[in-house]
Amino acid sequence: MTRWNPTDYNPDDFANRRHIGPSPSEMAEMLAAVGADSLESLIEQTVPGSIRQDEALDWAPLSEAALLDKMRGVAAKNEVMTSLIGQGYYGTVTPPAIQRNILENPAWYTAYTPYQPEIAQGRLEALLNYQTMVSDLTGLPVANASLLDEATAAAEAMAMAQRVAKSKAKAFFVSENLHPQTISVIATRALPLGIEIIKGQPEDLDPEAVFGAIFQYPGTYGHIRDLSAECAALHEAKAVAVVATDLLALCLLREPGAMGADICVGSSQRFGVPMGYGGPHAAFMSCRDEFKRAMPGRIVGVSIDAKGNKAYRLALQTREQHIRREKATSNVCTAQALLAVMASFYAVFHGPVGLRAIAQRVHLNAVTVADALRAAGAEVSPDAFFDTITVRVGVGQLGILAAARNHGINLRKIGRDRVGISVDETTDASVIARLLDSFGITDPATPATAPAIPEDLLRESDYLTHPVFHMNRAESEMMRYMRRLSDRDLALDRAMIPLGSCTMKLNAAAEMMPITWPEFGALHPFAPADQAAGYAEMLDDLTQKLCTITGYDAFSMQPNSGAQGEYAGLLTIQAYHRANGDDQRDVCLVPSSAHGTNPASAQMCGMKVVVVKSAPNGDIDLEDFGDKAKAAGDRLAAVMITYPSTHGVFEDTVREVCRITHDHGGQVYIDGANMNALVGLVKPGEIGGDVSHLNLHKTFAIPHGGGGPGMGPIGVKAHLAPHLPGDPQTGEGAVSAAPFGSASILLISWAYILMMGGQGLTQATRVAILNANYIAAKLAGAYPILFMGNRGRVAHECIIDTRPVAEHGVTVDDIAKRLIDNGFHAPTMSWPVSGTLMVEPTESETKAEIDRFIAAMLSIREEIRCVANGDIAVEASPLRHAPHTVEDLVAEWDRPYSREQGCFPAGAFRVDKYWPPVGRVDNVHGDRNLICTCPPVEDYAEAAE
Repeated sequence: MTRWNPTDYNPDDFANRRHIGPSPSEMAEMLAAVGADSLESLIEQTVPGSIRQDEALDWAPLSEAALLDKMRGVAAKNEVMTSLIGQGYYGTVTPPAIQRNILENPAWYTAYTPYQPEIAQGRLEALLNYQTMVSDLTGLPVANASLLDEATAAAEAMAMAQRVAKSKAKAFFVSENLHPQTISVIATRALPLGIEIIKGQPEDLDPEAVFGAIFQYPGTYGHIRDLSAECAALHEAKAVAVVATDLLALCLLREPGAMGADICVGSSQRFGVPMGYGGPHAAFMSCRDEFKRAMPGRIVGVSIDAKGNKAYRLALQTREQHIRREKATSNVCTAQALLAVMASFYAVFHGPVGLRAIAQRVHLNAVTVADALRAAGAEVSPDAFFDTITVRVGVGQLGILAAARNHGINLRKIGRDRVGISVDETTDASVIARLLDSFGITDPATPATAPAIPEDLLRESDYLTHPVFHMNRAESEMMRYMRRLSDRDLALDRAMIPLGSCTMKLNAAAEMMPITWPEFGALHPFAPADQAAGYAEMLDDLTQKLCTITGYDAFSMQPNSGAQGEYAGLLTIQAYHRANGDDQRDVCLVPSSAHGTNPASAQMCGMKVVVVKSAPNGDIDLEDFGDKAKAAGDRLAAVMITYPSTHGVFEDTVREVCRITHDHGGQVYIDGANMNALVGLVKPGEIGGDVSHLNLHKTFAIPHGGGGPGMGPIGVKAHLAPHLPGDPQTGEGAVSAAPFGSASILLISWAYILMMGGQGLTQATRVAILNANYIAAKLAGAYPILFMGNRGRVAHECIIDTRPVAEHGVTVDDIAKRLIDNGFHAPTMSWPVSGTLMVEPTESETKAEIDRFIAAMLSIREEIRCVANGDIAVEASPLRHAPHTVEDLVAEWDRPYSREQGCFPAGAFRVDKYWPPVGRVDNVHGDRNLICTCPPVEDYAEAAE
């Protein structure tokens, strides 16, 4: 008989029993190892008391069940209507196989950016499929692996056009037929760069006056036209032609590449990705071959591994902002990889025949609506269109819009006398009947059979001819293909990813579930506000809690990546200076240790970057900082700092840096990349920060998604609040296409904050610092640990110095690739210090997993000692042959170490061993022989031989 023993264990305690990895007893063991009496004493030794916040975060946590119940209630406050607003956002059908196996699968959504290609071959193949899809449909040979949204892609295209154009003109032509939000974001990007925007109809274009022009095809009001003449005229003037386009339309319409377009941009949202009140969605960019090295963002290329087998990798300028800094061509650091993968699988799932069928159905439904309206006497334009028409309704506009809403349909309000209608994949006979009824047409519509596309605009070329788009479409085959690709990758569902500055923490299932609910997923970003009351409640509460956490007074949720947050924060500072008549303030001080996106963002804002030295201990050199702030004088606009520093320590001088900046009239931008070391302990808005962006995909639990989505909202003090980004449809300073950026994934961060509660968030920060100090203490005898704080502590990450082993021929690459054999993603390599590894375990990792990583690093150190002692040459060692594949295991073995040592080192699982699908990838070969679309199937056959 069991005795009744009361317990204080709470199985619903999400923070301490689900999110935070080490148990209380394990924490005690770890504290003993680092030499701290308690968790609080460790924090006191780590975080300067002068910056600690006075008040604790005090809201109560919710259990997972209570959270989901609350979310259901909030979701019910959104009114899901059929939105035929268009404007770049459309209803779409996500195939359940893709929803379940990609969007809801942690093997896909918890992966990191594929900077270690050997353990990212699955998502790299899916992204290469995406690039091939975009390249084929747009008719241009090179595409990237996605950008943030259509509007920012268009702004990037403008900047790219200026770089590659041989025209010396300073203006850029923007067609009035672009989506309004795209025009708004282009205007924002142009202003600090001194680019003049000329708006007009395509026929108004003066090619000699511009370095480039952008047209929408189909236009925002539905127009389709042959742009060949405009493209030719631009080329004659040595200018660049950019076309914003629609992938589904291009399944029927003549491709822009065939008209002479140099660059194409757009969104792949309608390829199976829910609208989500604005995002996330994968934008695309494609270009002529000669412009490929100027293209922003990531490009997946094809290379070979150590055995000559085909292998994928990120190519060209993948992290060029970290190398070129303020001379970088873009600050793009986040793609929309997960959403690009979804869109690519949508194309694989349907194939070219299926996509064409969907496009034809959409088009004929639009023609059916147009015919019925015209038959009833309505004035409908244009005559040639794909899916969008405009109806002139005069003074009856508001009545028509209201009647449509009564029928559960949102239409687009255009001016004072027109409405826009954009049909989509979800439009059926029932929707058409309700739509026409809104116009007083009750007779059944006669389904159209003839297209409204002129013969010369119908597509003639083939697309998606690669075998991957012609797979057997049985769901069993699709499911297995998705599984095969995910099995090639290493994500958080397999192992710890100890990337410094990237905060790869738990993405809890309960946080993820609501994003696929239709009440959140099916809302159009420009739907009437009264239909999004649930979103408004979430946004208000999330804003309030983030203000409480950070010490700021207001937030903009618009920036849809961390780099966009940096950019938006600096634009806000600039707008503030302009409002005060300080137009001359153009100097931005940036420490040499800063993220590469910091100086790149400042350059995009037209600021002059002045680099501040670092002291030997990694801190900002306060004397150099003071001298350069004084030299800037009344030109000082801002300083960009990261806190804790990029070197992983809490600098005691942060308040002094802020004071000096303010004394010279500048504003302090605090990069939020390391916020996981601050929450509940330090408020950046109370230590002197004027603006910060928060990487919600780091600190606040949004998954990295294999390289995106991200969110980078900015918090500001009250004096900057009037200068936050404006509404993309109506305001100034918009940085993203939708008012709240990728709104649907804000739900994840809100859920995380609600389930953790104030105390749980604070405990997460404390344990993140404990885990990092535990790793530093355990590895300090084997590797030097750089930049310990003044009391011998690191913050939430530590930098392992591997430079001393270089004298034995062992590189940081060798260590990174050997960690793959141990079943780990390498830490951040060679940044912020070349030849080092920056390790961040986060609070989510258990002691067992951290110990496994420590064992792996110690095992590697022993292998380095063998090389140093002359027992084995580095070229013959397991370090240089890493990572080891199954092919290595079964091939003839002529190496001076055993198969056991090579394939099953100390940290590796034996039963659940992760086997990389390729050996070490040859980066140089990939850049010299750039292939950015799916290679012919014969190439794979040759590689197999």
